[in-house]
Amino acid sequence: MKVYPSDKIRNIGIVAHQGAGKTSLTEALVYSTGATTRLGKVEDGNTVADYHPEELKRKSTVNTSLVACEWHDHKINILDVPGFSDFFGEVVSTLRVADCLVMVVDAVAGVEVSTEIIWELADEQNIPIIGFINKLDRENADFKKAFESMQSTLTRQIVPIQLPIGKEDGFNGMVDLISQKAYKYDNGKATEIPVPDDMKADIEHYREMMIEAAAEGDDEITMKYLDGEELTDAEIILGLKEGVKNAKVVPVVCGCATKNIGSDKLFDILVDYAPSPLAKLDASAASAAPAALVFKTLADPYVGRISMFKVYSGKIKGDTTMYNANKKVEEKVAQISTMQGKTAIALPEVNLGDIATVSKLANTVTGDTLTTKDSGIILDGIDFPEPTLMMAIVPRTKGDEDKLGNAINRLLEEDPTLRYEKNAETKQTVLTGMGEAHLNIVIGRLASKFGVEVDPVEMKVPYRESIRGSAKMVEGKHKKQSGGHGQYGHVKIDIEYDPDNEFSFEEKIFGGAVPKQYIPAVEKGMREAMAEGVLAGFPATNIKITLVDGSYHDVDSSEMAFKIAANLAFKKGCEQAKPILLEPIMDVDILVPDQFMGDIMGDMNTKRGRIMGMEQQGKRQLIHAQAPLAEMYRYAIDLKSITQGRGKFTMKFAKYEEVPANIAEKVIAAAKAEKENE
Repeated sequence: MKVYPSDKIRNIGIVAHQGAGKTSLTEALVYSTGATTRLGKVEDGNTVADYHPEELKRKSTVNTSLVACEWHDHKINILDVPGFSDFFGEVVSTLRVADCLVMVVDAVAGVEVSTEIIWELADEQNIPIIGFINKLDRENADFKKAFESMQSTLTRQIVPIQLPIGKEDGFNGMVDLISQKAYKYDNGKATEIPVPDDMKADIEHYREMMIEAAAEGDDEITMKYLDGEELTDAEIILGLKEGVKNAKVVPVVCGCATKNIGSDKLFDILVDYAPSPLAKLDASAASAAPAALVFKTLADPYVGRISMFKVYSGKIKGDTTMYNANKKVEEKVAQISTMQGKTAIALPEVNLGDIATVSKLANTVTGDTLTTKDSGIILDGIDFPEPTLMMAIVPRTKGDEDKLGNAINRLLEEDPTLRYEKNAETKQTVLTGMGEAHLNIVIGRLASKFGVEVDPVEMKVPYRESIRGSAKMVEGKHKKQSGGHGQYGHVKIDIEYDPDNEFSFEEKIFGGAVPKQYIPAVEKGMREAMAEGVLAGFPATNIKITLVDGSYHDVDSSEMAFKIAANLAFKKGCEQAKPILLEPIMDVDILVPDQFMGDIMGDMNTKRGRIMGMEQQGKRQLIHAQAPLAEMYRYAIDLKSITQGRGKFTMKFAKYEEVPANIAEKVIAAAKAEKENE
């Protein structure tokens, strides 16, 4: 593959709801270029774009794949993007670098949830879109119905530039509304045929719709159209092209990816209508200092780290040293390659706007800028969605803890939507991801890539204990006599609830009842006792201790004896001061379309949650709530179910509150049973 100039490059993200046929379309496009000799199928696990073990197993896309194609002296960088919402981070990173999207719509299902969500993001970023109505050979496939669902649900001026010939299993070609020529397909090859007579009325109707959209794209064409003059094909193309570039018009084409109907025409449209990188990058940037953004990282156990990047100024050459402006370190850039799925094709350099990969960068991760040390360039990174579904895991094999940590750190390099922590309170290893499928994929990768097998376990809640009342002159005495020195420590304390501090300690000793050198030991004993409360062994909080009296022995007293005495007094005092169990309460912000408001509020009530307020945000409601963490571990799944994937939420710790008595009894019983089984 040769090095292409910027104006001959098209960076295309192929996006859709899961199952609409993105990967099949990518496969058909690659096959049409002659780069492959057979048309692979997702169900057979032999497509160019889906090659990772988890993709072959799931028969759906999990990672964004770069598939570079050559068509009519242009380079088309196709980014085949997952459609399942658990892998939405891949969509976000692709939208950061794509100059145009092909939105694939299922001819049977029409517009689906992910279609709307991705479209909305594209609107926010003014990314051009071309529509492709796929699967027109299926039973109940209906081009008009799918097209009308796009018009009624989505923004921008959506216009067809092709109409299908035939329906369902009789679908075999299309009419080009610009040239008004008809094409029939046989084994993926198009042959021109006469325009079917029964389509002429539809052609006239939709062609007028298309011409009207084209006329709005250019002032001169608008004036000509308003004067009633007929537009030439070149003027129609120019007007549509301007409308696409300005993210105002979406031309819609049709086809069937699995039968390779329409992929060649789609390539022609991408060359003609999709903007080159120069639409957003000034051509003068070609002579500026080189700068590239890494937008995806793959952790390969054999090759090492593979970094996918787009060039935003200058050109990037292989076998050179670059500077990571974010980490402030130099990086050795060895061989640069483009990719056709898993196949690397070496390139000596890549120009402004092009996308390529490089292996084995030591410190560079997704979102980093590669440039020269003196350029001063740091490109905007990528704003990934925050993961919200937590899962606790344990290694299946003892002794794998160290391996697990190293393996997860490698996965964190390639997946910015994954979080990992060792919770100090619950002693659990916790992964946080975008959903169940995402976390299951992570567990699969740990095993397949790094040989570490783990099992999910129930998440523990970091409960706390406190007291509701107080107790006076609580005694703790440690007295032990054996051969030689004995042990003697004796304290009396007041214990009370302290809302402002986790723990506070005060001494009011008169007459040296407890010598000053032992008072720090008493405080230390109290602090250590706070680690395990009296109800279920959870850490205690919001307690004030006042040391008021005690006694000592000239020979047998020691720091250790007073620590033990303090521990005994603390536990006895808590038991007398009405101990209670506390649970973490979270501030939860839930953003949902208006129609789901009632369902969300009802669901919050079942989770012991409280609605704190609401505010309108466009067509959505932002609901502010508080709910116990114990009820929120699986909320990402519940919210997805309630809103069909249209809702999102964030949560953060707010405070601790007393657990209701009926729930506290169960928690305490379970904690005691677990302790007995240890």
